[in-house]
Amino acid sequence: MIRLLRTLIGLTIFVLCFAVKAQTYGDLTENQKFSYLLDSCNKNQSASCYDIAQWYKKNQRLDPIEEKKIRQDIQTINDKRKLGDLSEEDKTTLVQSNALLSEKNQKAKATAQYKVYLNKSCDAGETVACKERNNQMEYSGSAILYYVGIGLIGLAFFLGAKTIFQEEDQYQAQEKLEDGKVSKEEMSKQDIVLRYSRPFFKRFFSPIVSGMKNKKGLKEKYRRNLASAGLTNILSPEDFFAYKLFLIIGFPIVFLGVRTFLEESWPLSLIPVLALIGFYYPDIAIKSAIQRRQQEVISSMPFCVDMLALSVEAGLDFVAAMQKVIEKAKSSALTEEFEILIREIRIGASRGEALRNLAWRIDLIQISSFCATLIAADSVGASIGPILKALSNEIRQKKSSEVEKKGATAATKILFPMMFLIIPAVLLVVFSPMIFGLISARK
Repeated sequence: MIRLLRTLIGLTIFVLCFAVKAQTYGDLTENQKFSYLLDSCNKNQSASCYDIAQWYKKNQRLDPIEEKKIRQDIQTINDKRKLGDLSEEDKTTLVQSNALLSEKNQKAKATAQYKVYLNKSCDAGETVACKERNNQMEYSGSAILYYVGIGLIGLAFFLGAKTIFQEEDQYQAQEKLEDGKVSKEEMSKQDIVLRYSRPFFKRFFSPIVSGMKNKKGLKEKYRRNLASAGLTNILSPEDFFAYKLFLIIGFPIVFLGVRTFLEESWPLSLIPVLALIGFYYPDIAIKSAIQRRQQEVISSMPFCVDMLALSVEAGLDFVAAMQKVIEKAKSSALTEEFEILIREIRIGASRGEALRNLAWRIDLIQISSFCATLIAADSVGASIGPILKALSNEIRQKKSSEVEKKGATAATKILFPMMFLIIPAVLLVVFSPMIFGLISARK
């Protein structure tokens, strides 16, 4: 028992000493580390000599100790120059020291020192140094692992290619069906990231997301946002989540490509940040698309509701009046929603249900009020012509009041640009001739 206790105490002391030593070495400066390796090399420790040789090979510059000494000599000579006590020998030393600090000479010196310490390490019995010196670096111990790794990579590529080609027919058929739904004009309206990344995440990421267990949660989370942004034909909820996953690696890949092409030294620590931005970029883009679409709907409402009221009062039924609005009105998000509403009614949905779906998709108070009024009139069998006319007048009044409100705030918004940009320019134009005239008169 006592022996066991002594052994444990000895091991504890050894571990603590090693940890303190490691911590101390980790806290050393670069000069102190190099000095430590140099002292060990001078004591015929071949591993330290090899480490010094690798330092020169990696850094391709003067070692910290020699560089510090040269800079101290330059500083001493510069101090003598200030005192006017500079000899010809000092001038020669200054020129030589400055020449040694040039990049070309530092690389040449580092190469020479690398060979010196590599030979010293080999002469001291370091086998790796001798093999490196004779260009006979072999990794026989890891050769099996190397070839096994190459074989596994090849197998992974083979299985991946086999899976892709097996599903190619199914994917081509699905693409043909989707191409019929999505027109090129509709895709051209989308942002550049979605346009160019859609083929990739649809092909490789969407099948993975479709096989996930929580597909129902994804549909509930993204279905309304996609409908409000008008992207239902372009993206399903599974496609949208696949889009987010794709950009996690897409943004870093683009970053590395641009970094390599421009030969920049941007820090690689930005890659996790870009991956995070890539995951949240689709959410930001879809919110922006929803806001633009809602603004377009609000702008189109007065004319469309007016046209709808006139068509109903002229004797057309609700569906025919909607169709007339689509024909006469300028193509917009609201006319697209009216087309969807007509299709739903024609395939069997009631007018009230189709109007509720319209309000759910657009998610605007004005549209919800419009749909609720029409649903209430339809439920009691009232004529919707006068109701639409009243709604049209109300919408125009609200739009006029909003325009007046924006006009009232315009003066406040232009105040600061006028004070800091416009007024100084006007004063400069008005008073500069007077100032130049006074200056020339004094001369």
